[in-house]
Amino acid sequence: MERSGSPKAPDQDRSKPPWRSEGLPGTPGGRRKMNWWRFAATLLVVYAAFFLVSSFFDSRQVETISYTEFTSQVNAKNVKEIYATGLSVEGDLRNAAKDPDSGNKDYTQFRTEIPAFANTEQLSQRLDTAGVEIKAEPIGGRGFVVNLLLSLLPVALLAGLWIWIMRRGAGMMGGGMGGLGKSKAAKPVEADRVRVTFDDVAGIDEVENELVEIVDYLKDPGKYRKLGAKLPKGVLLAGPPGTGKTLLARAVAGEAGVPYFSASASEFIEMIVGVGASRVRDLFEEARKVAPSIVFIDEIDAIGRARGGAGGIGGHDEREQTLNQILTEMDGFSGAEGVIVIGATNRPEILDPALLRPGRFDRTVQVGLPDAAGRAAILAVHTRGVPLDGSVSLDQLAKITPGMTGADLANLVNEAALLAAKRDKEKVTALDLADALEKLQLGAARSIVMPEEDRNRTAYHEAGHALLGMLQPGADPVRKISIIPRGRALGVTLSTPDTDRYAYDEEYLRGRIAGALGGMAAEQVVFGVVTTGSESDLEQVSMIARGMVGRWGMSQKIGPLTILPSDGQQPQASPATLAMVDEEARRIVDECYERAIDVLTRNRVKLDAIVEALLEHETLDEIGAYTAAGLSELRAVQA
Repeated sequence: MERSGSPKAPDQDRSKPPWRSEGLPGTPGGRRKMNWWRFAATLLVVYAAFFLVSSFFDSRQVETISYTEFTSQVNAKNVKEIYATGLSVEGDLRNAAKDPDSGNKDYTQFRTEIPAFANTEQLSQRLDTAGVEIKAEPIGGRGFVVNLLLSLLPVALLAGLWIWIMRRGAGMMGGGMGGLGKSKAAKPVEADRVRVTFDDVAGIDEVENELVEIVDYLKDPGKYRKLGAKLPKGVLLAGPPGTGKTLLARAVAGEAGVPYFSASASEFIEMIVGVGASRVRDLFEEARKVAPSIVFIDEIDAIGRARGGAGGIGGHDEREQTLNQILTEMDGFSGAEGVIVIGATNRPEILDPALLRPGRFDRTVQVGLPDAAGRAAILAVHTRGVPLDGSVSLDQLAKITPGMTGADLANLVNEAALLAAKRDKEKVTALDLADALEKLQLGAARSIVMPEEDRNRTAYHEAGHALLGMLQPGADPVRKISIIPRGRALGVTLSTPDTDRYAYDEEYLRGRIAGALGGMAAEQVVFGVVTTGSESDLEQVSMIARGMVGRWGMSQKIGPLTILPSDGQQPQASPATLAMVDEEARRIVDECYERAIDVLTRNRVKLDAIVEALLEHETLDEIGAYTAAGLSELRAVQA
């Protein structure tokens, strides 16, 4: 209870892409028909742009002059050389001259046209007299080789660009570039690179047994084929986050000694429709090439969500096309290919029924939370490389960590090791593990100074939670009480069961509600006020009470009906029924609050004793809390 203070697997070769692509994408096999009209149009545009730009490369400043000006310069013997093509003449002057037709602009190079009526023989004589050199090649013109190279340059550029596009292949999608279609979703891992086996998996023996025969089939398929048995095409691992679904898939690959392809379902999805389906095809094609092999798709609900919902855009959006491709690929397995698909999800209820039918995911294996023995085994795995002090009891630690997953326990061991290193210890002690568990469950301590009035009120709030937990029949034992601010809470009371519980009766749930209301009731009994410190408690109370009425059939007025779905969907009930659910939930909470007020009023002495010990020590462990309340004998009997 809280008093609130305010309202990867390594790649086979990192230098190479995971998949091979040939030709252009967009058609089966990666080939795509050339659009010659588009290519020709592109070629013409490039040619036009090239000649437009190349016209600026000629640095010659040629002035167009009149024929009269040209003859006058010839008579003045100022023309050095000329080149004529038909009646067009280009040439250079010996000295710069001014062109009267263009505002006396200076020029040394010129161009002019000879009139058809002019006497060319007379002009030839004048040129000879003036000593003009007559050339057979254009003045300052480019050579044949240069012209040829410049003419072929656009073609070479286009050819190079097209070859680059074809080599990238999957780097284009529908004519657009940018790497959107590249098959990057899966990472193949060779069998000898998978270092995980069933020895690294603990606490979920029943799940291992479900997967052992798959490993055996991959190792010795002939034994099964001669009896007509086929390898399951798919296994779905369903369970809460952190329970070891990915670890199990890697262990199957490690035990069987086969290549392992890992992919996250969300990595198949891109903004362009068809990319995900292409990646799925690539993935399964590669898996078949190295069969027997394992394909692991994590968080498969990202693309395996049931089709036809309001969130889809018709039937052709990217997610649905990707799902359709997965269904097609799995249905195409013959059973003798030796390729098995392992999917993982923590939301199996939203998956498409077509994905779960036999022939695709033949088996659904529930990976649940480990029990006390499982947690002890998991702790033993994660403490292999951690030096432990003789005071550490993994069995005792497992008993006080109900509901923790394998990932939580691994984090707990790591936090304890970090604390021990910070404290300059050689080994991890029981105190380090206890402090790490307290940090994970209760939050990190905050160094704030509370006014004495708030500190006193927080002590009564937490003592109310604790005392009701001690006195309620069947309630979880109180493990720790603290008035040290942690996270958003000003104080915390921790209660956990002695053994794992898998079903809860109405009396236990009512005790949970009364215990959660203990802090609010204690403030009411002692101070006659209600503060904002009960915010998180009331959220927990509301959730339990509404679940009792709307989900678990613990109200005679509502009966054994499910009114409030557990998956967060909208309730399928009439407004009158929903109002009745609220009324019944309020009735249960009111009865539990009256019960809490009555228990605390009759045991005010014990309440004050716990508060006195809290104000003195700030934190009480299980023994200190029961001793302060004078209930150590009761706890001994319960234990």
